[in-house]
Amino acid sequence: MTNHARAIDSAIVGLGRWGRGHVKSMQAAGEARALRFVRAIDPALEANRAFADEHGLRLSADLDDALDDAAIRAIVLATPHSLHRAQVEACARAGKAVFCEKPLALTLIDARAMIDACNRAGVVLGVGHLRRFWPSMRALRQVVESGELGEVLHIEGHFSNEHSNNVVGGWRESPAESPGAGLTGAGLHIVDAFTCLIGPAQRVVAQIVERKPPPAPLDSVCALYRLDAGEGRQVSGVLASVRASPMYWRVHVFGARGSIEALGEHEIVRHASGRAPAHETLAPNDAMRAQLD
Repeated sequence: MTNHARAIDSAIVGLGRWGRGHVKSMQAAGEARALRFVRAIDPALEANRAFADEHGLRLSADLDDALDDAAIRAIVLATPHSLHRAQVEACARAGKAVFCEKPLALTLIDARAMIDACNRAGVVLGVGHLRRFWPSMRALRQVVESGELGEVLHIEGHFSNEHSNNVVGGWRESPAESPGAGLTGAGLHIVDAFTCLIGPAQRVVAQIVERKPPPAPLDSVCALYRLDAGEGRQVSGVLASVRASPMYWRVHVFGARGSIEALGEHEIVRHASGRAPAHETLAPNDAMRAQLD
């Protein structure tokens, strides 16, 4: 982890499960933390007052309270997706660095507008894709970049979870906040893995099969990818996500000399011709903290 001479005074916007997770992660890091949360913004004041008091946060309902505070240098957004564009643009106008939980936006137009606003203002814009900081995914990236696999030819990714069975209501069941079946909540992490490990998509063909709409949806999404690996090289890819199946994470990179896969957060498996698969369990880390370091 990075050592920081002085943590950046910051505000957390949104004190749901994920926003509270950010606060706890940074406070657990102690003097090594990158950010020091001193403000919290959430319209549900009474529901969040005890948490704010416990963690030494000045709580208010209006984002402008944080934007007008000269001591606040960074904003972390853990808010509904449909609010992201307006909030990121407001942070940019105020000259605050901003970290926005995924998805950055629900439309390409909004995403480009947010990036342009931050570029014009000269402020840093980060997006929360914490699974690329998992030990297993860091190991995959290291192996891919080392050339151990030879020329990379193909990548597969699958991320499914049971949120549609275990989470009642909220954004996960809202077609407006979570379009694309399981892509918004889960599959998007695979999209990020493809981009991080290989490069941007050149072409995507996708389909959704919906057996039951929300509440408690039963659906699946899959996609075929052609990825730009740079220097004229292309890599094929396959993505899948099922919203009702037990939690499952697998990313598998195939090369001319072997392959490597991540199974969950801590396990990798190496495959080479003439050898038994080599399993390795990696030490845990705090991926939520790592993405903000």
